[in-house]
Amino acid sequence: MKLQLNHLKSTLLLLVVFSIQFGNAFQQPSKINSVTVYLDGAEIHRETTVKLNTGKSEITLTNLSPYIEESSIQISGLDKGSILSINYGINYLSKQNQTDSISTLQNEIKKLDEKIQNQYHLISGYNEELSLIQNNKQLGNATQVVSLEKLKTFATYYRTRITELKTEISKSNSKINTYKQSQTNIKQQLTEFNIEEKTKTGEIKLKLNSDTVTSLTLKIKYNIKNAGWFPIYDLKAEKINQPINLEYKAHVYQNSGCDWEDVDLILSTNDPNTNNEKPTVNPKYLNFISNYSNYQSQRATRNYNYKYNPLVKTVSGIVTLDSDGLPVPGVSVIEKGTTNGVQTDFDGKYTLKTTTGNAIVYSYVGMNSEEIPIHSSIMNVALTQDNNKLEEVIVIGYGTTTKEAYKASEYNNKVQKMIDEDFDDQPYVKPINYTATGNIIETGITNTSFKIDKKHSIPSDGDITVIEIDKFNVPATYNYFAAPIINENVFLTAKIGNWEQYNLLPAEANVYFEGSYSGKTNINPSATTDSLTVSLGVDPNIIVKRTQLNDFKKTTFIGNNKVVNKAYEIEIKNNKTSTIKLTLLDRIPKSQNRDIKIDDIETGNSNYNEEQGILKWELNLESGVIEKLKHSYSVKFPKGKRLNL
Repeated sequence: MKLQLNHLKSTLLLLVVFSIQFGNAFQQPSKINSVTVYLDGAEIHRETTVKLNTGKSEITLTNLSPYIEESSIQISGLDKGSILSINYGINYLSKQNQTDSISTLQNEIKKLDEKIQNQYHLISGYNEELSLIQNNKQLGNATQVVSLEKLKTFATYYRTRITELKTEISKSNSKINTYKQSQTNIKQQLTEFNIEEKTKTGEIKLKLNSDTVTSLTLKIKYNIKNAGWFPIYDLKAEKINQPINLEYKAHVYQNSGCDWEDVDLILSTNDPNTNNEKPTVNPKYLNFISNYSNYQSQRATRNYNYKYNPLVKTVSGIVTLDSDGLPVPGVSVIEKGTTNGVQTDFDGKYTLKTTTGNAIVYSYVGMNSEEIPIHSSIMNVALTQDNNKLEEVIVIGYGTTTKEAYKASEYNNKVQKMIDEDFDDQPYVKPINYTATGNIIETGITNTSFKIDKKHSIPSDGDITVIEIDKFNVPATYNYFAAPIINENVFLTAKIGNWEQYNLLPAEANVYFEGSYSGKTNINPSATTDSLTVSLGVDPNIIVKRTQLNDFKKTTFIGNNKVVNKAYEIEIKNNKTSTIKLTLLDRIPKSQNRDIKIDDIETGNSNYNEEQGILKWELNLESGVIEKLKHSYSVKFPKGKRLNL
């Protein structure tokens, strides 16, 4: 008892000391004024007005996101006050606010629970009455005989009442099933809203000091996760002699735990979660290694510029070889971090329903694995050959002596000095432009920002808010394209020049041609070409067929060599009512072995790239015209060898 009194006194003493030190301790609401949304994450700008007395004060900013990155918190607007400390924590006793529609659905689930429980109580009462009737069915006793009339009366009562009770039980069970089905539908709707019961919020505690009584307008800035945006485009082409209408839109989402109500919105192409640490290039030293060493060469980190799109639920595409564009069957397509995966079929095609992963890993024996963020419902991948696994001689790098290590360090310093000298000390001023929709474009050194001219409200439900960024009438050169050795469909393409001015990001595009939806395509402005070529879909009115000529299906033997002759005919028919321009590609195989020789090459009237073996025809096909193209070659190689013809 004495120990408890001493503990109570100590606690009271600490509270008194704390109240003396921080006599001004209070909770303070704040409002979100503006949000800068990154491709992954967001920067929140809050504001609040506080009145400080002389001395020390503790202010708790409540009902914040539980996903704040603590190291990013910044406070400004202190004026005559000063910060003693900043502390961020989680309040697990405070619930996040839900929207009215969501609260209504959640309350409906609770009401249905009460109705279900009431029906269970009724069923329990009916079963008790049934049990009572079953236990008191005996009529009369050993000395008294029940008359026939009484027996009939009792039998009628038992039959009627038992039937009524079982009917009521059946009705209650039917109501329970109906209520449960309604609950399931509501829960599915909440799942569609990406809603889960959240019982935590974030709090920022500020300890301030002021020499005078003052009023401060504090500005709080911090970064959060569970938010972002990704671009999507609408490409609309009415006729092949008119410009393309390109609509640039942003899909903004956030599930941060706090609704953004009537805020200024800035969309930035920056990604603060990207590894910003520049690599260091050290000298590489060669030395011999043991034949039994498990050495594996590393390759450079690939740069795809794709960002994760959380709305993509199904991904499909084709996996091909980077060297020749042929489909690769049997490629393992796995959602990173899960066991969810499929394999490509004989045509290299796959379809994968995504679950919780953010990226897909493509792997195949003898090929370099590729890991690509889930950014589009169409993800076509070209795998490259892993030459390190095919080489017979393997090398490894060693830093063998202190002297060499010193040289490497000296070399690195010189390289860094050369890199640093590339930047001058002149201040950088962001150029400002305007989009066709009235938004402001600010182009920075490493990113572009779009300041949306209207305020927006975005609820914290993970759902998508579509915001129009810009629209362009893009001059384009239309052309048809076919490569029947890989795909016998004919594709309409549009080539866009000077595309850098549109500030585009890699993203999926919806294609509309002649007023109808034509499908989806991908725009990748990260390509190192001087023009951007976009596929507008397949045109079934142009037919291409590639066949092997029977006269050349023969094999001969000359000495120790085997000679295989190949010849192909490509037939093109234009069923459209107008003349079209068509680019058609085919190829002659190239030898990678001196024992394999390609001879008797006939390329017809094509433009032949001898180094790559690519045949190219530029055709002007009038309406109703059929044109035939031919090419042939022979392959000579040693007998007993097999060739991937």
